[in-house]
Amino acid sequence: MGKSYLYKCRFGGYTKQMNIALFSDSYLPTKSGIVTVVIQLRAALESMGHHVVIVTVETTPESKIDEDPCIFRVPSIPLGLGTDQFVGFPQKRKIIKFLREHHIEIIHCHTEFYIAHAAKRVGKAMHIPIIATTHTMWEDFYDFYLPLARMIPVKVIRRFVKRLYRKFYAFVNVSTKARDYFKSDFMLPDIPSAVIPNAVDTDAFLSRPDTPEQFAQMRKNWGIGEKNVLLLFVGRIGEEKRVLELLDVALRVTAARDNVKALFVGNGPAIEQMRQAVHRAKQDDRVIFTGFVNWTELHTYYGMSDIFMTCSLSEMHSMTILEALLSGLPICSRRDASYLDTVYPGKNGYLGDTDEEVERGILELVDDPDKRREYGKRSLEISRTFTIAKHAEKTIAFYKTVLAYYPHPVNEATLRKNVEG
Repeated sequence: MGKSYLYKCRFGGYTKQMNIALFSDSYLPTKSGIVTVVIQLRAALESMGHHVVIVTVETTPESKIDEDPCIFRVPSIPLGLGTDQFVGFPQKRKIIKFLREHHIEIIHCHTEFYIAHAAKRVGKAMHIPIIATTHTMWEDFYDFYLPLARMIPVKVIRRFVKRLYRKFYAFVNVSTKARDYFKSDFMLPDIPSAVIPNAVDTDAFLSRPDTPEQFAQMRKNWGIGEKNVLLLFVGRIGEEKRVLELLDVALRVTAARDNVKALFVGNGPAIEQMRQAVHRAKQDDRVIFTGFVNWTELHTYYGMSDIFMTCSLSEMHSMTILEALLSGLPICSRRDASYLDTVYPGKNGYLGDTDEEVERGILELVDDPDKRREYGKRSLEISRTFTIAKHAEKTIAFYKTVLAYYPHPVNEATLRKNVEG
């Protein structure tokens, strides 16, 4: 196993620890689910006494000014394609120098693209293991971003994804859906893996608890009455999230029930199209779009809402579903393997095999306030399964098992056993 050492950065004092590098193509000031995961994991690992550095992209010339010394940024350019992501141009020698200064023992990638390619080259040169979290189901996304994508067979995308992931030592899967996909014969069934679900940092998410008066004021600010039942979606307003289909559901519900309003929180390329659809339906006062909202403010939007809704089928393990659970909201969603450990039909919400079934679940909860409260309480109980402390403990067990075996192949049964505790 690699050597731990004593190092001091501005996040803590001297302590015996594991030295870990997190690599990501997304980081602050960019906002995304992956950014949230990386921020939370870093904070949790550091609270356990471990030393963590970040290797990521430089999003603006100012991003390096007064930068935390445990972050290394590489030059980059905007990716475009309707995203707010960046393409990095890694500097192998400089990254190796940075990692050696911090005595890094293991590299954990939260990307499969440019920064991950650098991680694999650097890890090979330093003789340390490189693992990856499988965050994204790319075959559900590519046709929303690539020109003429519908002419590209899915098998071509699978071969491309397989090529991106094939040289990682082991995988952290965020759900059984992710594990089953990468264990498929057409992917990488021989790479060892274990499931570590995403989690929410409760203290960070609820850092400033709201009062009933604050909820009432926020609802008033958006023209939402005290007696309105408020439907909520939080996330990227992009077609890959099936937001156009969800809007159709919301419009049918608001047309059927005078006391319902719907709130879409977030930004993305489909937002203008959705606004126009709402205007044509003459529902401008019933379906509301907030645009971008800072993550530190999101808890208020969850807290003032009554039902969380989504029709997305492209998630691996939704962070917004976890935030809705933590906020005590019943959930209505499409049936998908990524939701099977968070949404329990008849207990804390509904899983619909069609968008129409999602609509029926929403209407049932709209009409039954007692059931909304009962399901909301159950969601809060379920959220305790996904604490950041448990996530960090499982991740450290994963790291330690990998380091105990490296450079030889890690035994998958042992890896899973150690992670599951």
